Amino acid sequence: MTQFGSGWAWLVMKNNTLEIMKTSNADTPIAHGFKPLLTVDVWEHAYYLDYQNDRAGYLDVFFNNLVNWEFVNSNLV
Repeated sequence: MTQFGSGWAWLVMKNNTLEIMKTSNADTPIAHGFKPLLTVDVWEHAYYLDYQNDRAGYLDVFFNNLVNWEFVNSNLV
């Protein structure tokens, strides 16, 4: 929710610890040496047609209904 404008939210592995990070534009955690496990597009084009300006509603549906958490967990290895 705190990403201003265009960008991404990531669940990453950093030094054997799970962390949440955000990047803007085309930046990626890989460029910083982190292992991405999950990402969500928070650019307005990802949700505007269905959610208008309701980024929080979009993220709620994404995390509670769309993410395959078993697959994310399998990427920890």
